[in-house]
Amino acid sequence: MVFLRGFGFRCLSLSAIACMYFRDVFAYDNAYYDNVAVYWGQNSYGATHTNTAYFQQPISYYCQDDAIDAIPVAFVNTFFGTGGMPVLNLANTCNPTDNATFPGTELANCASLASDIEYCQSQGKIVTISLGGAGGSIGFTSDTQAQTFAQTIWNLFLGGSSSTRPFGSAVLDGVDLDIEGGASTGYAAFVTEIRSLASGASKQYSIPYTGTLNAQAYFQGAPQCPFPDAYLGSVIDQVGFDAIYVQFYNNVCGLQNYDVVSDWDFGVWDIWAQQTSPNPNVKIYIGAPASSTAAGTGYIPIGNLSSIAVQMRKSFPSFGGVMLWDASQAYANGRYDLAIKNALIATGSTGFTYPPCSAPAFVAGQAYTGGSQVSYGGYIWEADYWTNTTPSGSSSSDWSAISVCAGGSVAPTTTTTTTTTHDDDVHTTATTTSTSTTSAASATTTATGTCSGVAAWQTGVAYTAGEEVTYGGDLWTAKYWTENDTPGGTAGSWTNDGPCAAVARLKSRFFQSL
Repeated sequence: MVFLRGFGFRCLSLSAIACMYFRDVFAYDNAYYDNVAVYWGQNSYGATHTNTAYFQQPISYYCQDDAIDAIPVAFVNTFFGTGGMPVLNLANTCNPTDNATFPGTELANCASLASDIEYCQSQGKIVTISLGGAGGSIGFTSDTQAQTFAQTIWNLFLGGSSSTRPFGSAVLDGVDLDIEGGASTGYAAFVTEIRSLASGASKQYSIPYTGTLNAQAYFQGAPQCPFPDAYLGSVIDQVGFDAIYVQFYNNVCGLQNYDVVSDWDFGVWDIWAQQTSPNPNVKIYIGAPASSTAAGTGYIPIGNLSSIAVQMRKSFPSFGGVMLWDASQAYANGRYDLAIKNALIATGSTGFTYPPCSAPAFVAGQAYTGGSQVSYGGYIWEADYWTNTTPSGSSSSDWSAISVCAGGSVAPTTTTTTTTTHDDDVHTTATTTSTSTTSAASATTTATGTCSGVAAWQTGVAYTAGEEVTYGGDLWTAKYWTENDTPGGTAGSWTNDGPCAAVARLKSRFFQSL
């Protein structure tokens, strides 16, 4: 079944054409938690199979229901080809070998795809151009070269103008960077230049993120899951992206190792999203292979992927959905895309409730064994192995963040140790008992907020001036109308009224050994 947000009902069959075409088209919303992004353009299924029935179809074929929300078109795999122009290769659909190219270049003329792309956009989906891919001839020597290339991409695919537009009249919605080689030089300048060009464009790009930059075109990045990414790590630290499609495959941190807490690192990406990203509202996606032949490692059955995605959606506010490689594989694999979409829809597209800090508070200097859980810094952490270090979002940390949390930690636990000695010569027994209690971390501010009956802050909820919420154990008051601006975030939309009284009392207790 496919959920159609416009009417709030379900079409019972993918063949329900009447249902499909008489619905309200609901535009893509980057703030949702149930988005599905699927790459199109490389005919991944056709590279490993001979059944032509499942070979890559025109892009519009994948836009006839609501399963897919975003489609990166892959790839521009050469930045500077013949005549200084980029090279676009869309496998069996359009490529420089089988299709006409613009004079003096290797840039394929794929103008026949214009109506297909525009159809997808009319169905509320965003279509972006993906740059890079494995084995591409990509990269810049300087920021200046990157800025010039940004103007080329703008004119060829986005809101600019050129006599050599590969998709004719179609105007794409943004850029996806799938950089898997070379250096990071210039990419931040490239993004900034595209943002600048988009801010003055006539095309009405969707609502930009509420950050400090004036940006309108969508930017997506597809780093590998090891953090930080070797090629995009420094780039996403410098400039704002709207969505990060983390590739949780072909790496030890892939989906196949989800149950190994020291390998699965979605929590690190959430910490980056909330504490480092220039865009405080960036969304992190679970990137997954859409079938067993779509990647070397990382493919898991749809039931497993659904369980993991739902757990991440409930655990981390930066979660945005699932990215799949690729469309041809997903359709051949029993509509893998539709199945994950339905699993995400069931959890709700908006709103996030912070789980309670149910683990004991972390105690500095204390030794913890592998598997121990603590609450610290707004997260629940699990020790990868024996450690006495402080939890952190570093890739070298001995801890893994398994969920955000809010409110006070559970009460400290008391451990009683009894030592018994025997004096066999005089037949006496002496018993010594010592009791120690682990205390929660002390509060550094005075409790001033009364949080009884105040709801927790949620993304996707609009707040007016004077409304109160709880967040991170504190009471906050909205300064003015605000939506999706995290209390304490860079937007400055909230006033911190201090720790909740009940929470502060728990944090300020100290227990002495007896």
